[in-house]
Amino acid sequence: MKFIHSPYLSTLLLLGAYGMNAAAASVPAGVQLHPSQTLIRNNGSEPETLDPALAESVGANNLTRDLFESLTAGDADGKTVPGVAQSWKQVDATTWVFKLRSNAKWSNGDPVTAEDFVFGMRRFLDPKTASTYAATFGIFLSNGMAVVKGSKPASELGVKAIDKTTLEIKTAFPVTFLPELMSNNNLGPVHRGALEKHGKNWTKPGNLVSNGAFVLKEWQVNNRLVIEKNPQYWDATNVQLTRVTYLPIEDGHADIKLYESGENEWVYQLPPGTYEKYKQQYPKEIRNSPMIGLRYYSYQTQDPVFKDLRVRKALSMVIDRDILAQRVTADGQAPAYSAMVAGTQGADVTPYEWATWPMDKRVAEAKNLLQQAGVKPGTKFSFSYNTSEYHKKMAVFAASEWKTKLGLNIETESMEFKVLLKKRHEGSFQMARNGWLADYNDATTFLALIRCDSDQNNNFNCNRQAEELIQQGSLNTDPAKRRALLTQASKMIMEDYPIIPLLQYSLPRLVKSYVGGYSLNNAMDRFRSKDLYIIKH
Repeated sequence: MKFIHSPYLSTLLLLGAYGMNAAAASVPAGVQLHPSQTLIRNNGSEPETLDPALAESVGANNLTRDLFESLTAGDADGKTVPGVAQSWKQVDATTWVFKLRSNAKWSNGDPVTAEDFVFGMRRFLDPKTASTYAATFGIFLSNGMAVVKGSKPASELGVKAIDKTTLEIKTAFPVTFLPELMSNNNLGPVHRGALEKHGKNWTKPGNLVSNGAFVLKEWQVNNRLVIEKNPQYWDATNVQLTRVTYLPIEDGHADIKLYESGENEWVYQLPPGTYEKYKQQYPKEIRNSPMIGLRYYSYQTQDPVFKDLRVRKALSMVIDRDILAQRVTADGQAPAYSAMVAGTQGADVTPYEWATWPMDKRVAEAKNLLQQAGVKPGTKFSFSYNTSEYHKKMAVFAASEWKTKLGLNIETESMEFKVLLKKRHEGSFQMARNGWLADYNDATTFLALIRCDSDQNNNFNCNRQAEELIQQGSLNTDPAKRRALLTQASKMIMEDYPIIPLLQYSLPRLVKSYVGGYSLNNAMDRFRSKDLYIIKH
């Protein structure tokens, strides 16, 4: 999505949002639908939760996107469209008003009200909820960080129900992309009655009251999760799919076997090195496009050995991203040397100076840095990643680079994704596999990975000088000046080497040719099942 950074221009544009409808599955003229509108898709892993306030992984958010709906949403092309809010307007630089649909309902028939959003956002940022996303999004709301830190009660959050269908949101500084930010269900509504009645079990089948296009029907942990069309959804008449089955398969080869046997219609991600093979074999079913996302490795910068910047820099320098992209993953991803990726609004991509050096010069410099830091050949480091052939191959390649070029020994450990998430948040690792798909298209989504006090900063680094630049940029309404400040801050933090940027994401996959509504323009890989349909075949 392209942003207009002038608050006055965006006000005029967004005032025009009144009366807009959120387009559901748009079936082209002449396309015949299959009598059975069901889909089976692999979700890549078992979701850690279905609670939108606690959802962190891509897999969990894929599900909450179907089960819940926030003020806005992203359509098949990734464009921001009305959700529960049929319209919105920017009153001043830090005040927005959203008008809710009068026909928006919960799955039990209750109306969705502005108060449901107030309750949902307060709960999301309340320290008692312990959301790992609270600071990531809370920073944008008035008093948000004070609520997250517990210095102010949730009742003082800048969110207010004017009446049942009118919601006022005050931001901590000008946030021109607020409508897109509000498409994230962490900031969406919660049915208070269901939550209070069932407590921690409120997200189980039979208990979950949701407001999205689908409802939870079945959840067999590590087997399948089934959702069905929600008859109470305000746009139900335009939702084509009646049932979607999500599989939690982490093994890419097992994923493809299920696909080829007809037990899966949507491969989550092709195993590394197989893209060209399957592109030849299934030319009408291959799907791949660049995404606003970053594959990277995290350092635990508070670990004794990784406290030394020279060690962190040396390990980053010797990884040949070109070989990684062309021979290991071999699926169209671009090498990355920055926290920002191509297509990101609000900051420039600033690669490391040494990225253009010949490898022998990079290795010589890296060896010199390790010698200065007192790290000798034969030193052991540990690397953690989640079970996946894809991540394993990348880890084996990185370990080989560090071994052959620097003489370092890497002990790799594989684990379930939920375990890796916990390990990263606790800081109980030396190096770990990581990745980030943008929550909205602005530089601040990537800065969340490396800035001070961010709950997405699993690296535990902090550059207060850069933090001041980010603060200045956030308060600046001149888009050029804001961009310059955020670019400078990003470059400054990356010179601390808190992470190893590796590749700009793409997600090569196979999707049956009869699955309609899949767009290659969706740069954040957010597909709502309400936008999909099954073509007669």
